[in-house]
Amino acid sequence: MKAGRFQGALALAAAAMPWAAWANDEVARWQLNMREGVTVQSQNAYDAHMLALWICVGIGILVFGAMAVAMFKFRKSRGAVPDKDFTHSTKLEVVWTIVPVVLLVLMAFPATSKLIHAYDTRNSEMTVKVTGYQWMWTYEYLGEGVELTSRLDRRSEQLRQSGVVPTAAQHANYLLDVDNALVLPTDTKIRFVITADDVIHAWWVPALGWKQDAIPGIVNEAWTEISKPGVYRGQCAELCGKDHGFMPIVVRAVPRAEYDAWLAAEKAKRAPAPAAAPATPAAPATPAEPAPVASDAPAAVAVAG
Repeated sequence: MKAGRFQGALALAAAAMPWAAWANDEVARWQLNMREGVTVQSQNAYDAHMLALWICVGIGILVFGAMAVAMFKFRKSRGAVPDKDFTHSTKLEVVWTIVPVVLLVLMAFPATSKLIHAYDTRNSEMTVKVTGYQWMWTYEYLGEGVELTSRLDRRSEQLRQSGVVPTAAQHANYLLDVDNALVLPTDTKIRFVITADDVIHAWWVPALGWKQDAIPGIVNEAWTEISKPGVYRGQCAELCGKDHGFMPIVVRAVPRAEYDAWLAAEKAKRAPAPAAAPATPAAPATPAEPAPVASDAPAAVAVAG
């Protein structure tokens, strides 16, 4: 029974990993390590991960190396006899207590400083309000008068409801495309205020290096500064209902000049149409001269007295 479960888990993992590689733009097929991402936060997370990884690798080499030497050198076939009188070694206890504490402290300093930096939204150049709904996102560029609604794209929706098993040929980004992407400028510190209108959601784009919950009645903050233009995809990361898996996130990062042009075009779309100029009233007509009235009475003749 256990073997069957294990084989089933392997099969699911094998099926899921190519899909994950297909789903993320910068993830190589069968990639095992973290992605570096395109922001300061993602690079900080990658650096912290690599530091912890190499420390663990070093510890593993020492521990398993010592075990291998001990098993080979002090094996029974070579006449090794166990020391039954050994109880403890104060020196060893001091070493295996102090060394882990030192390593944890060394890891805590960079982790704490980077965590504080990750939540420092000061000196942001623009703010985007993100609101989660069942099952879509709205993006409001605060102070600009531009708001977008972002839903699963129509082609993915058609394939999803058709009942067929989609292929990459039918849709290269099945369930990961939207009708309106969030457009952001590169090399710009952007503050996000994130909330929800109905239930708890979570806004997550792996390439940006962070995930933030969207909770009704609460406004959470985050920030990003994207260094590389491109299209970065994510999804809602909090179970929020039956269509939780169908509310993707697409961020399109473009150079600042291109973003400014896009923003100006969006503002122009939303600008109210100019009011029609009021019609000039016609000048009043000049009244015509009254025509002389003809009379049948004989003209009066003055008679001299």
